[in-house]
Amino acid sequence: MSKRQQRRIFVPTQSPQDWQRLLAEPEKHWKAGHSAHSLATCWEKANGVPPEIESLLSSHPDFQGTRIELVIALPELQTELPGGRAPSQTDLFAIAAVGDNRIALGVEGKVAEPFGETLGEWLVTPSSGKTERLGYLCSLLRLTTPLPEAIRYQLIHRTAVAVLEAKRFKIPNAALIVHSFSQQHLWFDDFAAWCHLFGSDPSIGQLVKLTELSGTSLYAGWAVGTV
Repeated sequence: MSKRQQRRIFVPTQSPQDWQRLLAEPEKHWKAGHSAHSLATCWEKANGVPPEIESLLSSHPDFQGTRIELVIALPELQTELPGGRAPSQTDLFAIAAVGDNRIALGVEGKVAEPFGETLGEWLVTPSSGKTERLGYLCSLLRLTTPLPEAIRYQLIHRTAVAVLEAKRFKIPNAALIVHSFSQQHLWFDDFAAWCHLFGSDPSIGQLVKLTELSGTSLYAGWAVGTV
């Protein structure tokens, strides 16, 4: 097992601080008021699905009128992808029960931090690995290429990971969830531009359906929380 690979055995947490050691750069990324700390604090406090996430899921007709419960939550889950030298590391991967159904959630915590490089910036230094990875992601998500260069690369692979993990756990629904702690809704426009590629027009607090992918229903949503 390479150093960068994550073990597949997980243990329960006792507090938000248990999330810190799982970060790619624990000292740099663990700061009060920043995304990693805010996300951990919110989910640990809720000890289940935070109310804003429950409200988001319940906003879609497919999940209205059902009880929503947390099955499991895995902070900083790493998922291997073709090409490149590093896995995609999701801030929080969670499985929620929605009545008799299940949905896999790829949760990205945000405060003031952007979604990283645009696709154009990511491709400034092209490589065979990047070409392989992007081709794989676009094929998985059934996106027509070339993609707009202004799209944030992070949104592409995080969405793909939600689908891959849903399939691995044999769950029919997957969703990319941005759990924002910015009351100014910073970077929502980037999220909206991503959803527009699927023909969906998102709004804050409303879950939208993006597409159907060979037995997996794909959704996306932007929830606003407080800590």
